[in-house]
Parts: sequence; C-alpha cells; structure tokens
Amino acid sequence: MADPEVGVTPYWELTFDADGDVNAKQRDRLLREVVDRGVKDLIVFAHGWNNDRSGATRLYSRFFEPMPALAPNARLGYVGVMWPAMRFADEPIPDFERTVSAQSVGPALDKGTRSALLTVFPGRATLIDQIARMLDQQPEGEAALEEYGRLVRLLVELRPEAPGAAFASDTQAGADSRSDPEMFLGNAALMCHEFGRALAQDAAGAGAETGSDGAAEAAPEVPRVWDGAHELLRQATYFAMKRRAGTVGERGLGRMVGRLAQAAPGLRVHLVGHSFGGRLVSFALRGMPKGVRAVKSVTLLQAAFSHYAFAARLPQDVRGSGVLHGQQNRIDGPLVCCFSRFDSALGTIYPLASRTAGDDRTAAGFGLPRLLGPRWGALGHDGVQAVSGTKAFRLSDALAARLPVSGCVNIDASSVVRRGGSPAGAHSDICHRELAQVVLAAGRVIR
Repeated sequence: MADPEVGVTPYWELTFDADGDVNAKQRDRLLREVVDRGVKDLIVFAHGWNNDRSGATRLYSRFFEPMPALAPNARLGYVGVMWPAMRFADEPIPDFERTVSAQSVGPALDKGTRSALLTVFPGRATLIDQIARMLDQQPEGEAALEEYGRLVRLLVELRPEAPGAAFASDTQAGADSRSDPEMFLGNAALMCHEFGRALAQDAAGAGAETGSDGAAEAAPEVPRVWDGAHELLRQATYFAMKRRAGTVGERGLGRMVGRLAQAAPGLRVHLVGHSFGGRLVSFALRGMPKGVRAVKSVTLLQAAFSHYAFAARLPQDVRGSGVLHGQQNRIDGPLVCCFSRFDSALGTIYPLASRTAGDDRTAAGFGLPRLLGPRWGALGHDGVQAVSGTKAFRLSDALAARLPVSGCVNIDASSVVRRGGSPAGAHSDICHRELAQVVLAAGRVIR
C-alpha cells in the first residue's frame, strides 16, 4: 500500500542518521518487498535541505506524480530518502508558492529556523540562543561580528574523529581532503560585510531582471551587515549539511545499494538527488561495494556541490582532482546533471561561500560574486565541468532525443526551472513533468 502522503505505489522510505546508519526496519522491509512486488526499476530520490519528513514527502509526491503515466508499462518502485538536513524558513519549499512557505528575508532568526537548528544540531541549544540573540539585537562594531562568527563556527564544528569530518571537500590536491572550512578561520566581520554586499547585489539584479514595464533600472540595494551575518549562519549550516550529505551517501545509501543488488539481482536502480541530495547520491557511488552495477542512472537536480567534483584534473591546479573523479564510471548508464541560470543560490551565493570556505585550496582576497570566475561554480548552475566527453543539451532537445547511454550529460533546464525569490531564486523549482521525464529517459525506462 502506498504511503498516504505519497501518491504513487509501491513507495518506501529509507531514513538515515547523520553518520549514515539506516533504519533497520525500513531497510529490511524494502529488501523484502521490492522482490515480492516484482519491481524492475527503483527510483531513489534524496532531498536537499528539508528539516522535516512532511516537507520531503510533499516533494517526493509532487515529483513522482507524472511517472506512472509516463511509463505505464514499467514495473516501477519509489524510495524517498530521509536524512537529517535543514531548510531555513525564509526559503521556498519546492513547487509551493512563496507566500505560503516563506517569510521575508531579514537578519533576525525566525521561529521555524531556530526549531530546525535545534533538530539538526542536538545538544547545542545554548549556542543557538546566543546566535539568535545577536541576530535580533544586531550589536555594532567589528568585535561583535567576530564573536558572532566564533559562535557560528562552534555550532557546526565536528570532532576530528567524527565520521562526517572526512566528507567536506568537493576537490582535493593529491591525498588532501581536509575538512577545516576557511570560512570560519578568517575574518568573520569581513565575511559578513561581503555576504551583505552579495545579497544586496543579487536583490538589485533580480528586481531589474523581473521588471517588465520599461521603467528605469532598479536602484542598487544598500548592503546591511547583519543580513550578511544571517547569510554566514545559513552558509555554515549548508557546509554542515554538505558534509553530512557525503557521509550519508557513502556510508549509508551506497551500502544500501549493495544490499539491494544482492537481494534482487535483476533490479535496476535510478538515483535522483536535489541540491545536497545530489551530493548524497553521488557519494553513494563511492560507497557501493566493489563490482556492483545495479545503478543504471544518476540524475542531479540543481546539485549544490562543485562542478569540478568529477574532474580528473582541476583547471586551476593540475595536481588536484575532483573528490569523485571517475565515480561516474560506476554507473551502468549516464550521469545526468540538470542546471538553471535562474538558481541564484548556486549562481551567486554558492561561489562566494565556496571561495570563503577554501573549497578549491587557493582562496585569497575578496571580490564581487560576478567576478569570481568559474573555479567556484556549482553543478546546478552550469553543469559538469572538465570531464572529457561530457554531452550538452537544452531541455527541449534532451526530451526529443535519445540520451547517451553512458558518461556525463549536462541539460540546461532553465526553460522550466525559473521560479523563486531571493535568496535562493529557482533553486527549488524542480517539480516538473519534464524533469520526471528526464529521469526515466536517463534510466532507459522510456525512450
């Protein structure tokens, strides 16, 4: 029987904790029933930043909804991955109107975001209260911003021996995969000012771009440093969720795919991930047991990690590589990356955060986001980069053609992934029939 919150059947959930350990009852039920139900193609979807089960299930229900009609003769099964990630309450929920799901952006910490922080960072209520108090009071002076930065760092830091400590990087130099974020080791006040300028620039650009009455160009927004401080907290939690996504993918979902391949040898698994869920399903490739070829496709939707993650060599450092280089070869099918230029979370704020986190190992100096260049780009903004043989399509062309059966494939989905306000833009606008069709075509479920 289908879960009452999800309108497709058969549907299962798999819940993982922050260290990648799976709910044993859900695991055993899936392993047993996927065989009993005669499922041939299993669609496994991992959400991005959601802070509760209801938000994730709404996303899965809306995204899966067109699939039975698109593939009426297929024997489909569906899995919703649940992992402890969070969403700031001022960000829209995928495919839900902003007026319902989000509040106006400002420096103060709203009740919903505070509750989410308490859930995903258990045992740190005192720190969260101190951070919320500073965001509310907005004390003046650089010393206050430095103290705020110290509290944010304490909130997200892990012990060196914690499982997630090894999963922070998207790129590496040689064997280096360090996890200390330079974002929190530098000048916190400077970063708050920089994030404030980036937000003001993005808001001004969005206002001018959406104008349609021929009016004069929108006046520039005035940067506000405590808006930047709020963004520093957001990026700190993103860093923690990014690290956690890799942990859950490799230590959790990757091993689970191995169990599925063993329990149902003919099962065809199709991994789908949105935002940091894209990082989760990609790291699952690295965590699969040797020789497992059950994954027939991977589809990334607005994936929030480096566009060089799969590169064998980094353009800015030929000694370095993407942390997942070569992992696309573990797929018995293509790695499809859908991206959109309307995703301002990945087009403006992500590059700035990646640079200040030192994600390419050569971070230095500050500049406006639009001058940062490609080294800090995200997969969901411009697709897979620096991987030989990568094919590129516009969405309409991809739907009309037969997709490649292997290798990396970039699809510009800007024609449908285009709705959303500041600060995330269209990052969560993914519930479209066309994207469901891409998933099924990538896995050769439909042609």
